[in-house]
Amino acid sequence: MEMVSSHNLLLKVLQLFVLLAGLTSYTEGRSLKCSSAKPCSDRTPVIIIPGDLGNQLEAKLDKPSVVHYICYKKTNEYFTLWLNLELLVPVAIDCWIDNIRLIYNCTTRTSEAPVGVEIRVPGFGKTDTLEYLDPSKRGVGMYFFAIVQGLVNDGYVRGDDIRGAPYDWRKAPNENKAYFLALQQMIEEMAHKAGRPVALIAHSMGNVYTLYFLNQQPQAWKDKYIETFISLGPPWAGVAKTLRVVASGDNNQIPVISSLKIRQQQRTAVSTIWLFPNANTWPADQVLIQAPTANYTVQDYQRFFQDVGFPDGWEMRKDTEPLVSALEPPRVSMHCLYGSGVPTPELYRYTTFPDGEPAVTYGDGDGTVNLRSATQCKRWVGKQTQPVKLVELPENEHVNMLLNQTTVAYIKAVLNQP
Repeated sequence: MEMVSSHNLLLKVLQLFVLLAGLTSYTEGRSLKCSSAKPCSDRTPVIIIPGDLGNQLEAKLDKPSVVHYICYKKTNEYFTLWLNLELLVPVAIDCWIDNIRLIYNCTTRTSEAPVGVEIRVPGFGKTDTLEYLDPSKRGVGMYFFAIVQGLVNDGYVRGDDIRGAPYDWRKAPNENKAYFLALQQMIEEMAHKAGRPVALIAHSMGNVYTLYFLNQQPQAWKDKYIETFISLGPPWAGVAKTLRVVASGDNNQIPVISSLKIRQQQRTAVSTIWLFPNANTWPADQVLIQAPTANYTVQDYQRFFQDVGFPDGWEMRKDTEPLVSALEPPRVSMHCLYGSGVPTPELYRYTTFPDGEPAVTYGDGDGTVNLRSATQCKRWVGKQTQPVKLVELPENEHVNMLLNQTTVAYIKAVLNQP
């Protein structure tokens, strides 16, 4: 009896081993179809990659000191750091700047939070932290809501076949390796569950993040897991306004916020430096900053950072410029939607540099992204076998294009293609 039981046990173990081995090989090499006839789902799964400032950040504090007596030194729980309108008011903003700023280390070539500040990105895999940037869901913080809700109205389910991939947007891709591993895993999980490849929808800097990610993937992986990449307001080659942000700060015309004060935080965001106009795309003689003692083009960044008193910026630029500057094709199906016809800064003229308020010369674009940068998708036409379609959205502002029903309808049409 004992021998029979042992034999049965051994047999079951062997059967289990064979089953697991079969499952492993199936998982590694299987088609995404549930059967040869049709996918598991009749909807293409969607992942949203937001842009700069495009998802919530939370903080927890245990600081040795604070910049003002009203600032919290220690908190027991995480609290919303971005977007928290209560922190963006006079005096309180000093606390906010001290908490959200980064400290760049020229030796490790990385940035880190101040001592005693722990930052986390809430809601990975969900959509709520990028539908509304303000958890109270005030209208001022509405971001991807219209697109997500439009797809939900067509049967999509939040957190299931439409998910978000928020990240620490203060940093460039070279410092967000864990994020890309999590993104890859989520893409694979969603694709296998649906039995079909995934559509990526990105906005603003999220497009450049996505391009970096796709450029790191083998073509076989992209062919298997990516259905299409829908790009909204892409700053492929950077934007001119980033120089103004670093030079004198940009309060986005909010009167109660001082540009020079907010500059303290804006300069430390490595992603801002990453989005400086790309020397591979912008004319070498195009002046971006005009100052009393010098003009600055894409060839003059080292001098620019020195003259504005921020030499760390040049180190950040050297770290990040090569990440996507070659603009290698993503080699997936592309839909590039970009705004035009909105006055967009292309030259800043200072009489007091760098602390003065510049006069602005405008060109074409979406108010944030210059048209030259947004239309770089066209360079991929004919350089990849997958289709590349450019779609102009006249009079569409950079963020408002996400609320435009024309944009929502276009996205639905792409996702509903057979």
